[in-house]
Amino acid sequence: MIPDFSQASWTKSTRSQQTTDQCVELAGVGGHAAVRDSKDPEGPKLVLEGQVWQKLRHQIKAGVFDQG
Repeated sequence: MIPDFSQASWTKSTRSQQTTDQCVELAGVGGHAAVRDSKDPEGPKLVLEGQVWQKLRHQIKAGVFDQG
């Protein structure tokens, strides 16, 4: 069951530029992590179980998805 993120505390990604509105925000609720576009806070969210989020986060940091 996916938890309710409507009251979650969202944090801007440290990789997002602080001076623009093009940001990714993150929140955690009930063992799940969610990612959303800061320009559309009521829009869709990518919700992952905690372990899946940790694996994805590790792969991102390791550059697995980098192009070029």
